[in-house]
Amino acid sequence: MSKFIIQVNGPAYGTSASVNALRFTQAALMGGHQVVCVFFYQDGVYNSTDFSLPASDEYDVVEHWQQLAVQHRVPLVNCVSAALRRGIVSEQDANENALNHWNVSQSFIMGGLGELITSIESADRLISF
Repeated sequence: MSKFIIQVNGPAYGTSASVNALRFTQAALMGGHQVVCVFFYQDGVYNSTDFSLPASDEYDVVEHWQQLAVQHRVPLVNCVSAALRRGIVSEQDANENALNHWNVSQSFIMGGLGELITSIESADRLISF
């Protein structure tokens, strides 16, 4: 069985990148493969916001990423630089910058490209969406 890292570069809505990445990740896990982590980069960091409120009859890809993380214990890692440039702020970053609010879901952790490189060393494949 393979060990995958999934890199999501597309936002939750507006492209199919995130949904395709989610479905690939689900299929890989169901197939017995390991997902080392899902790394959200560039506009992919928009998948981590708690402020995403799709209509009740729309597919909530953000919620499904959160469920996947809990069910399969897959780390969801946001590129901190990409996130902060786009106004995606963790509780820790909010506290460090004297901000009153943050919007990153607790299912996501902030990391950097160094963490991605370290993860790549333990994976067989990097799949980018």
